[in-house]
Amino acid sequence: MSVHLQTSLFDQGDEVAVRPLDGLRREHLGHGAWIDVLPQWLQGADALFETLAREVAWRAEERVMYERVVAVPRLLAFFGGDMLPHPALDAARTALSAHYAAELGEPFTTAGLCYYRDGRDGVAWHGDTIGRGSTEDTMVAILSVGAPRHLALRPRRPGPVPVRRSLGHGDLIVMGGSCQRTWEHAIPKTARAAGPRISIQFRPDGVR
Repeated sequence: MSVHLQTSLFDQGDEVAVRPLDGLRREHLGHGAWIDVLPQWLQGADALFETLAREVAWRAEERVMYERVVAVPRLLAFFGGDMLPHPALDAARTALSAHYAAELGEPFTTAGLCYYRDGRDGVAWHGDTIGRGSTEDTMVAILSVGAPRHLALRPRRPGPVPVRRSLGHGDLIVMGGSCQRTWEHAIPKTARAAGPRISIQFRPDGVR
């Protein structure tokens, strides 16, 4: 797949590797939800983007909306268990599982990938509530490679202030606590020029 990514001035190396997680900063959102954020966690993020964009077997999906079949505005891939498409993603999953072991109580296992080709691609407001996330506190860790896009979060009930974070070029965000039940998140579409981005979402078993 042919893509054009404007690379980051701060990430010019070809070696792809995760950095330590000791720089994570937690923000409590309200209603029992929180996010941990670590910019540029992944070294060589632009090189990883190019590899994933070229080598992953991306699939396009359709869905029914307002009695019409429409194309899902992003490309998708899913990897379960030990099947991950790059050694750096294995290292990321292992590091996240070790860091959050005491708090989460189980490892991250699956990896869902979303490929946002330009500003016309996005994902609507939702929570990862298919499975245990609908009734239990859990975590979803998102590693972003490629051009930055905004991740927006808003509470399901009034009170807390909505949040927006620009994620790309190796940035990490972890949504935890009640975040999937009490908040929603989205990647809004934009009419502004937006380069391609891939997000890798690490989840425990039974969380989708």
